[in-house]
Amino acid sequence: MSDFIYLASQSPRRRQLLEQLGVPYELLLPDASEDAEALEAVLKNEAPTAYVKRVTGLKLDAAVARLKQRKLPAAPVLCSDTTVALGRTIYGKPDDAKDARRMLAELSGTTHRVLTAVAVQSGRRRFEALSTSRVSFEAMSDSQIRAYVATGEPMGKAGAYAVQGRAALHITCINGNYSGIMGLPLRETALLLRSAGIKI
Repeated sequence: MSDFIYLASQSPRRRQLLEQLGVPYELLLPDASEDAEALEAVLKNEAPTAYVKRVTGLKLDAAVARLKQRKLPAAPVLCSDTTVALGRTIYGKPDDAKDARRMLAELSGTTHRVLTAVAVQSGRRRFEALSTSRVSFEAMSDSQIRAYVATGEPMGKAGAYAVQGRAALHITCINGNYSGIMGLPLRETALLLRSAGIKI
């Protein structure tokens, strides 16, 4: 039994959500020598569900290797990845403001899926879960999209928006798990951590 976990994520939202569960954690972040972004490359004809599960697994593999390499005390390691999908099209993090505007224009007036995969490694055992939610955007004008992108909020976010931020102005309906859309579905995460021996 461990009294803390390692969180292998640079997302401040995931930290906040983990704190909401009351789980003590230490960050296990990549070194400068690691190309963490390369793990998020989409394979040809890859389905969104397969993609988000695969990327989460790769991130967890890298984090477990990092743990061993740094000779840190043993504890469960938590990884997560979120992607936005419209049909089979995957919307990751935008490359720049122009890319963010393109993504939001394509998501405008639609209902899309937000997929968040979570994986926990405890010793040799691995526990995995997937949260799927649906988010509906109103039809946004070009000026509304430009104004939102100008805030800088879309950068570093899958689908070029943050549900807990100013994008909420344009969301007409959410069907599913709000914390999952933010980046860490709390119920699924709690169940995985319990399976890994963490008291919640």
